[in-house]
Amino acid sequence: MSLSVSHLVLRAKQLELDAVRHLAGRVELVDVIGQLIHALQRERGATSIYLASSGQRFALERQSALDKAKPIEAELRTLFAEQLVPEHGATARMFSLMAWVLLDLDALADLRVQIDQRTPTAHEAVAAFSRVIAGLVELIFHVADAASYPGISRLLVAFLHLVQGKEAAGQERAVGAQLFASGASDEAEQQRVMHLIDAQERSLQVFEEFAEPALRTSWQQYQLTPHVAQLERLRRTLCTARPGAALDTGLSDSWFEVSSARISELGRRQVDLVQCLRQACQAQLQVTQQDLQDSEGLIKRLRENPPPHTHAVDRFFNASEQPDAVPVLPTLSDGAGGSQVGEDSAKASSLADLLQTQSARLASMEVELDAARRALHERKVIERAKGALMSRLGLTEEAAFRSLQKASMDHNRRLLDVAEATLSLPDFFFTSQGGANQK
Repeated sequence: MSLSVSHLVLRAKQLELDAVRHLAGRVELVDVIGQLIHALQRERGATSIYLASSGQRFALERQSALDKAKPIEAELRTLFAEQLVPEHGATARMFSLMAWVLLDLDALADLRVQIDQRTPTAHEAVAAFSRVIAGLVELIFHVADAASYPGISRLLVAFLHLVQGKEAAGQERAVGAQLFASGASDEAEQQRVMHLIDAQERSLQVFEEFAEPALRTSWQQYQLTPHVAQLERLRRTLCTARPGAALDTGLSDSWFEVSSARISELGRRQVDLVQCLRQACQAQLQVTQQDLQDSEGLIKRLRENPPPHTHAVDRFFNASEQPDAVPVLPTLSDGAGGSQVGEDSAKASSLADLLQTQSARLASMEVELDAARRALHERKVIERAKGALMSRLGLTEEAAFRSLQKASMDHNRRLLDVAEATLSLPDFFFTSQGGANQK
């Protein structure tokens, strides 16, 4: 088959349609990932109280959460297997992340057995569940980062940061429940709670920026409810207690209840966002299918109705039709045929118009995608800077982030700028800083 403009136009439209279908499939994958994260968060919270109370409390709640998580985990494994089919268009990076998630999920079985035997501490169990969830969140990030349609990309960015905020809320619930159930305050855990509160606020701000107005408004209205006010009071109780001071173990139930109410509210926003994503994918599919049909119709009309001038040219160069006739030089019609020339000219220019429209739309999409890409880029750079401080200076995640925040405030620079500057520093700088910190 010889290459032509029409072949390229149609192929571009077909590939665009395939890309939207792949993205719609990714939304279903993201939905199940979000469901599993929610289930594991609840299991983690119940487990923290179960272990902190030496198995005396929340055994039934933990088992209920476990029973809900297992079928969702099985569904996710099935979706992972489906991604192996080439038609799903999964990337090498996506397969690597899925493999990482499967390693973590495989390790969950052993962890649950150990929890049954009350072998790990509450802190160790919370950390183990959090690692599993972190891998799942990273997979959502990859899907959001690869989306190339503005409306869908914006919603995926909102979804990612909502899940991140909900995960920080889940960790806060687990750490706070562990503290209350233990009956004693701990400075390191208090600092961890404050870090998680700050992390929630940052993630949910991005969620509000990129979410649909109705979702943003409903979340802001929830912030004014008595449940949130009660959570703030319990946070103050937890975070202002002197290190080592006694905590009322009876408050662990109240803490778990109000924390869970907030997480459930975030979960409802998560369900709403998935519905928005489905609708956006369906709308994009319809637009792309219509574009493909329009392209096919236009090219068919162009092929079946060539301009009359092309026939005149054919006759001029085809001597076999009239061997004794004097060839007539082909000319464009005028006068009565002027309108036909105009129609033919319009037909001939339609394909060019189609190409220009497609190029203009792609350029517009690129501009709209820029905001979503900036948000994802900022998250990636800040996470890398935190990792650099943690590995090179031996800091905890909370301490690394506080260090970046302090530098941002001290120098009146954006957190992103500070993170980028941190990553550009040579290794010997961190070595000297590490030595100074040890003195």
